[in-house]
Amino acid sequence: MRERFVETTTALLAEDPRTALVLADISADAFAPAAYRHPDRVLNVGIREQLLLGVTGGLALTGLRPIAHSYAPFLIERAYEQIKLDLDHQGVGAVLVSIGASYDRAESGRTHLSPADVSLIDTLHGWTVHVPGHPDEVPALLRDAVAGDGSAYLRLSTLRNARPYGGDGALRVLRDAGPGAPLLVAVGPVLDAALAAVGDLGVTVAYTHRPRPFDTAGLRALAGDTVVLVEPYLAGTSTRVVSAALADRPHRLLALGVGRGELRRYGSAEDHTRWHGLGAAGLRRSVTGFLDAAPVPAGR
Repeated sequence: MRERFVETTTALLAEDPRTALVLADISADAFAPAAYRHPDRVLNVGIREQLLLGVTGGLALTGLRPIAHSYAPFLIERAYEQIKLDLDHQGVGAVLVSIGASYDRAESGRTHLSPADVSLIDTLHGWTVHVPGHPDEVPALLRDAVAGDGSAYLRLSTLRNARPYGGDGALRVLRDAGPGAPLLVAVGPVLDAALAAVGDLGVTVAYTHRPRPFDTAGLRALAGDTVVLVEPYLAGTSTRVVSAALADRPHRLLALGVGRGELRRYGSAEDHTRWHGLGAAGLRRSVTGFLDAAPVPAGR
């Protein structure tokens, strides 16, 4: 995904003089050719993430369409106040593109883990969040975000599904178990594991790479009384959205994702997937346990 981001951004800088790129050393080597060709629109502020967002806001105020890029914990967590003030408070938009996701660089320790990034963006108003599940989904999502004028967050990962799924982010049914069946919604790169987990169960599986704005109309059309939400970041991040969309009907909701407890082990991304129960086996245990624990009808 990172390579597709570099390729697409380099092309956008050449095609559209409104596009700008702000870096904080991360990926600077990959963008060196673009910086040579467009020195006024490719800026590297060094390891100063708050300045990264301050410059991004300033460029947006001049009428440019800036892309700000770094690792997720540096871009979102470390510079959150600047996102809130230098973008939102000033009423300007930008495109934030992260790498590292929740635990892609787990071997680098806690400084490089960021499962709460989407939750932080969710405290702001009107943001679009894209969580692609395959590298081939990245170019169209990035181009659409840059072509707009609002604020967008594109969350890239080393984890991926076997194939891309296009579309605008509306829920896409990949396995239909029929009317009234439990619905599992998978976001981004957890799709393949989710499909494997429920392969022999009567569960409908829908996919999205755009958790914000969440496709609530699609959710209402597909959901019966049981919904399972699988997200590759902090568990429960989209619970409020799903619950609000289904507030007028009885439903049960299981929200799966990265746990809140800190794992004081480095390991690999694959280890963390297993430890958080986001592999096929872990999801299978969680989903079957939830389905088997269906509530007893009233009066029995």
